[in-house]
Amino acid sequence: MVDLGLLSNIHEIWEASGHTYGADRVHRQLCRDGIRVGRKRVERLMAAQGWQGAFLRRGWRGGAAVTTEDGPFMSSVLPVAGFAIIEAATLAEAIDIVSRTPCAVAYGVVEVWPLQEPQ
Repeated sequence: MVDLGLLSNIHEIWEASGHTYGADRVHRQLCRDGIRVGRKRVERLMAAQGWQGAFLRRGWRGGAAVTTEDGPFMSSVLPVAGFAIIEAATLAEAIDIVSRTPCAVAYGVVEVWPLQEPQ
């Protein structure tokens, strides 16, 4: 049986980190807060909930705002490595979803294009 209080503490720490803390950092924060729990237990609980930290490149500093620019599609100084299709009700919702992906967090470049329904 899972200790719901522990799961709640883990979720609070993970949410406060902006979904960037993985099990190791959540475990360290729990220890600082005086909660004695094993790191592997934190890993299992987070994995069961689908919670994981962001994969950040070395030297990244959080706090950068999400910026949007109008302009031609496919204007990128970086190589295009692939694409993903997501469903969102509005362009703002799509930007919010992709701004939390590891690609956007770690590398800072994600293009969002609206797809139009065939008429």
